[in-house]
Amino acid sequence: MRKLIIAAALAVAGTAVAADPIEGVWQTQPDEGSFAYVTIAPCGGGFCGTISRTFKDGAEYKSPNIGRQIVRNMSAQGGGNYSGQVWRPANDKIYSGKATVSGNRMSLSGCVAGGLICKSQTWAKIQ
Repeated sequence: MRKLIIAAALAVAGTAVAADPIEGVWQTQPDEGSFAYVTIAPCGGGFCGTISRTFKDGAEYKSPNIGRQIVRNMSAQGGGNYSGQVWRPANDKIYSGKATVSGNRMSLSGCVAGGLICKSQTWAKIQ
């Protein structure tokens, strides 16, 4: 029994170590009273973030954007930095994206003009 408990503890610890810092559920920065939960998980060779829940004026609501990918093909660049694409629901455009994860905070930017002009948000990891 003792060996089983130790093996289970090591398996759980190994899974936690294997998870990438960008994986998890993130709360977007509020924008005009609305925010979303975005679930980031491995996809293809990188990471993708899908809108899983949406909130407006302090209450959950069913946005038509639930289930859509807002973070696309983010690949680790080292040191908590990632690059890929981000989708902006407000104008339905896809931008060159970059993210920097530090603890339970992520700075996510969408850029144009080869990265010269960027707009960013800070997201909080909730799970």
